[in-house]
Amino acid sequence: MLSVENLTLHYGASQILHGVSLTAKPGAVTAVMGTNGVGKTSLLKAIAGRHPYSGGRITLDGVGLDHLSAAQAAKAGIGYVPQGREVFPLLTVTENLQTGFACLPKSEHRIPPRIHDLFPVLAQMKDRRGGDLSGGQQQQLAIARALIARPRVLLLDEPTEGIQPNIIKQIGEVIRLLRDEREIAIVLVEQYFDFACGLADEIVVLNRGEVRLSEPAATVDRARLLREVSI
Repeated sequence: MLSVENLTLHYGASQILHGVSLTAKPGAVTAVMGTNGVGKTSLLKAIAGRHPYSGGRITLDGVGLDHLSAAQAAKAGIGYVPQGREVFPLLTVTENLQTGFACLPKSEHRIPPRIHDLFPVLAQMKDRRGGDLSGGQQQQLAIARALIARPRVLLLDEPTEGIQPNIIKQIGEVIRLLRDEREIAIVLVEQYFDFACGLADEIVVLNRGEVRLSEPAATVDRARLLREVSI
């Protein structure tokens, strides 16, 4: 289980996160919701080692991940799919996937067939450069690349942003499959309300860097949730 306790984060003199806490369990989706600029992406960057945090604690199965680098966080089992996808535009699809090998022993440097089962388009376009893919195809590639490293926690930052509806549906099906396998804890940052609510087991709402709501999805009143994420 991933546990984030009382996390604070600054950009220079500006404090972005104010004592944020959440948990993410294997076999569950923790959806982090809120409007633009409330600290959702900063939270994921802190967990993934992409930006240092100022205070608090991050643990995975009780082991502290405090202030690790991005490489160390990845090796500890944190898979990160950033907003904007960040695929390598001049590398082929296969080469992009192979970058995930950096977290694995050399004996495991292979692309599992399951990756292409989850994302068949990547098999069809394995020799095409990442920059030549559509936005939806790049998003699938970014998720697949994170899965190559066999993460214990998968962080997804706005996976539906700029994506056509049919690809959004496919990505949702992959997230459900990963959740139902009960091996990976998933933290989903998402502004597409129905997509997030349809997948979430736990909901955390951020506003101005603070947790305004944290409840099981089954008990959250939809009208209240809409009000909280619209503030």
